[in-house]
Amino acid sequence: MYLGEYTGYGAAKTAKDQAFQAAFAKAVQAGLAAGAGKQPTAMVVQEMVGMTSEVKQSWYESEGACGFAWVTVTPGNCPFANWLKKNGYASKAYGGGVQVWISDFGQSVDRKEACAGAMAKTLQMELGMSGIYAGSRLD
Repeated sequence: MYLGEYTGYGAAKTAKDQAFQAAFAKAVQAGLAAGAGKQPTAMVVQEMVGMTSEVKQSWYESEGACGFAWVTVTPGNCPFANWLKKNGYASKAYGGGVQVWISDFGQSVDRKEACAGAMAKTLQMELGMSGIYAGSRLD
């Protein structure tokens, strides 16, 4: 699921579900705004001729480096993690917990990191949980 497609599906059944849904909606909004507002560090990629310093071909990439980002919620069996899994927003994370994958912003790791960081910070504040953090890696 792309975060930009999130609409807060369906009516929440319990007060806890309503709180989780409101916190997640606020986090999605904060994440999308942070990702859109982030100015990636542009880069030039060059193909060299053998082991020389002669440039064969070069490309300018305005969106910077390629990579992935996610928000991890631990423990993976806490009520919020269970709510995320039940609603299809998260999957099991490597190393424990669950993760919300950031699919928006193409391949720009800078934008994805900004989105994940803003989402994690918003969720921490809204839910009062410390086991929520952002992660990323280059591709």
